Amino acid sequence: MTGQKVLPLVVRIERAAPPERTDALEAAALAVLTLLDDPRARGEGEWTQAVRSWEEIGIRKVVRRARGAEWRRVLDLPGITVTSGTAEVRVHPPVPLDDWPKDLSRLQVSGTELTDPAPPGPAGEVTLWINPELEMSAGKAMAQAGHAAQLAWWGSDGPARQAWRERGLTVSVRTADPAGWAALTASGLPVVRDAGFTEIEPGSCTVVADAPWLRQGGFRPAASGPLRSS
Repeated sequence: MTGQKVLPLVVRIERAAPPERTDALEAAALAVLTLLDDPRARGEGEWTQAVRSWEEIGIRKVVRRARGAEWRRVLDLPGITVTSGTAEVRVHPPVPLDDWPKDLSRLQVSGTELTDPAPPGPAGEVTLWINPELEMSAGKAMAQAGHAAQLAWWGSDGPARQAWRERGLTVSVRTADPAGWAALTASGLPVVRDAGFTEIEPGSCTVVADAPWLRQGGFRPAASGPLRSS
């Protein structure tokens, strides 16, 4: 698609100390929220036009991994690094699909396999519920969590965003109970439906975003279009 942009997310995976899977998913969601809320991506900010043109065509996100010198080179590029538990993720402003910066394009996109050594703790106020019936690599799930976080942000009004901001834009990512998944997808909450570029069938419901204000006021998306992830 001409003019298509993607949002690069890079997760730091050192051989000796890889992050836990849930931490990586939550860091990806936090990274997307942090970028959307950054002054450089709003108003007359330097990233605003890139973000707007990306959102108009679709909010495709691509997750890659880096370690050592690769990670240090990533830090030299424009972007924001966030930490969640054991995970570090750097988000960069959207780039053209066919014209990535060299230090990003050389990074691997496959093989991002992470695990949790123990079940994650209780979910927080904002929770992204993963489809329990789908198998996704960590990289794919990180992109889906980023989509869900973005839909939740779009569906939040000014006071809700401010309250969320004051709590550090914290977000939990958890796998939904199989018995309750159908109810979640039918609840009117934001649902990510994947475009099917990688791993899963087109139209698959991957994540539901849940927060008290989304349940109370209903989901009011600020933009539309297919969700494209890799």
